Amino acid sequence: MSTRECVVVLLSGIAILGYAIATAILRNRGTQWPTYRSALWAAGWSCAAGTLVGPFAERAHHDFVVHMAGHILLGMLAPVLIVLAAPVTLALRVLPVRAARTLARCINSPPMRVLTRPTIATLLNIGGLWVLYRTGVYAAMQTEPWLHAAVHLQVLTAGFVFTFAVLGGPDPAPHRSHAAWRATALIVAVAAHNVLAKTVYAAPPDGVSAEQAQAGGQLMYYGSAPVEILLLVLLCRSWLTSRSATTPH
Repeated sequence: MSTRECVVVLLSGIAILGYAIATAILRNRGTQWPTYRSALWAAGWSCAAGTLVGPFAERAHHDFVVHMAGHILLGMLAPVLIVLAAPVTLALRVLPVRAARTLARCINSPPMRVLTRPTIATLLNIGGLWVLYRTGVYAAMQTEPWLHAAVHLQVLTAGFVFTFAVLGGPDPAPHRSHAAWRATALIVAVAAHNVLAKTVYAAPPDGVSAEQAQAGGQLMYYGSAPVEILLLVLLCRSWLTSRSATTPH
């Protein structure tokens, strides 16, 4: 196992263990934390780590189709699972008052307000993918370890920010746009993602064979659909819940 893979495993383990410790602290205080959120957190980090270490990561380095599967898992599915685990809410409940207030100020800081706007989050997420596949970045990351790591970090981070911006929770959001704007951002992102998949199919990225590009483009187009549908369902559910809460009975 390489040093980079050891770091990934270590950080993922720390994240899962830290979450478990936080939930144990809550239980000791007599407060229950949903078990399914703990499962989502563990699944999210396991999904992310599984794409970056071991046989999957090794094959993805040489097989564009496997690489594309990793993109879906790392940049789409893992962020959804992690966001739904509500880690910020858990942290705010567990941390000492002073630390919790500091975290709250960070969440509501001007940079976070900008980053979590649906338009900005969509640009960072989908724009990053266009740069990856429509420039020489994909070919370069195959030979430059630092760029390889940076690209995967960007994919995971941008996917997380985009998911959080679109869903507007369950954690406290510094900028929760109207559901219509969030739905529009999701639709635009899905459209741009699908167009990119078609361009990958038609014009392979540097260093990728036509056969691999066609299979990878198809996987990108159809394989991302379940996660996109899940996001839409969660967004609609969130909107209906908030509407029900504000409607007088």
